[in-house]
Amino acid sequence: MSLRDANVIIIETSRTVVRAGLGLFDLLKTPSVEIPARVGLRRGPTGDTVPPTRDGSVFDAMTGSSSRATSAMPQPMKAAVTDYLVGKQLDEAIAAGQDLIISWPFAKGDIADWAQAEAIWKHILFNRLERRRVQNESPVLLSIASGLPRTTYERICQMFFERFNVPGFGIVERPIVQMYATNSLSGVVVDIGDYETDITSIYDGYIVHQGRTHLPLGLRDCEIYLAHLLRSNQSVMNTLSPPDHPLDQETLQTRLLELVQQLWRDGHIRVPSDGETAAPEDEGVTDIAAIVVAGKEKAVIESGMKKKATAKATAAELARAREIEAMDLLTVQFGAHSLTLGKERHRMCEPLFDPRLLNGLNGVALREDDIPLRSLQEVVAHAVNLTDVDQRIYIRQGLALTGDVTQHVKGIGLALQSRLAPLLYSPDPSMDMQFRTTRVLTVPEYYAEYRETGNSYAAFLGTSITAKIIFNDSNGRNYVSKAEYTSRGPRSIIDMTPALI
Repeated sequence: MSLRDANVIIIETSRTVVRAGLGLFDLLKTPSVEIPARVGLRRGPTGDTVPPTRDGSVFDAMTGSSSRATSAMPQPMKAAVTDYLVGKQLDEAIAAGQDLIISWPFAKGDIADWAQAEAIWKHILFNRLERRRVQNESPVLLSIASGLPRTTYERICQMFFERFNVPGFGIVERPIVQMYATNSLSGVVVDIGDYETDITSIYDGYIVHQGRTHLPLGLRDCEIYLAHLLRSNQSVMNTLSPPDHPLDQETLQTRLLELVQQLWRDGHIRVPSDGETAAPEDEGVTDIAAIVVAGKEKAVIESGMKKKATAKATAAELARAREIEAMDLLTVQFGAHSLTLGKERHRMCEPLFDPRLLNGLNGVALREDDIPLRSLQEVVAHAVNLTDVDQRIYIRQGLALTGDVTQHVKGIGLALQSRLAPLLYSPDPSMDMQFRTTRVLTVPEYYAEYRETGNSYAAFLGTSITAKIIFNDSNGRNYVSKAEYTSRGPRSIIDMTPALI
């Protein structure tokens, strides 16, 4: 079966975001569609509801809460796919203050509600990518969470063929394609999401399932922690909540969280290493070819001009510059206010490495047990050490951090790398093979569209790479064609998915 690259659709589905794109090109592109993985349902006039049955999948839009913690909100009665609001339509309904129940069907990794999942994927295919169901010529490669049961694969396959009429369909697991995007086959993928961090050990292109776990902490917990630290900055507090017109605590917390989000999205936050591993230093040799390939000629020229200007500065000017650099002050425009911040902003990601810092903070969901959370480095080391010894040697050598945080917050990979080193390395002389360092894996710079995105789009890039291979395979053994689905039904996806064999 011949499938044109221009018609191929890539859909990446994570816990909280769905990304998609149409067409595979020689220069692989970033997603053209990106929407929150949520749906909205208008509350019925009779208020017919039943108690919630899916932890973490519902929250009330009217409260403004964005927590995935267990909600006390009642669930709606059975709704049809067409009843759900998705994408821009949902955003407009929230902005208009409509009485909605908002659900996140992928929030817990599996699919909590099939009608909600169908509503999201249908919106992507027919509204955003403008495909026509009757004459759908676009095969789809879908990347989803790892570890889902075979019945889930079969039902997804059935949905795409029977509801969306695709000519070909395949499924890949997100951690595997995230590893592919870094040009590696073995290592550990640490995917930092909004509320969860998934850790997956991968050996030779396959997931080692006993080395897969998660940490119930994410980017939103880090934002809450930095908002807490900013309360100690009197300049910020007096500006946002003047003593003569103070804001109520809920409004103040919302404003602080908005400030924190602006800071990390604008690249004003970095994560310092703990000193175990240092970033490579500039040896004074300029690799012209590498600079041209990376498209950084302008930045290098500007840097050179800045160095020349600095060389001509007086001793007093240099001393003042060093003083300002040591203080690491930053002035940002936040709405109508001009705010000056210090080094405290670089502490945003500390809760990942020491969860005890979150104890008692407003907005952090309470745990149902009394077991303290382990740090990210401890959980990663534990996951890797659960794999077989022969595999572990290779898995330990690659560390791929993914998620939006990697695009905007610099140094987080080196910070985790340095904290992992003493936990992964064993001085036992009886071991024949011992690794000495863990390499931080990143998306290669020859993917031009992804140079400034960190590893935030690693899953989408890896899915695109995989699609380019499997849909051009004349044997077609890694995806299901319409003919195969017609003859064998949903079960055909099992034999066509290497991860399930």
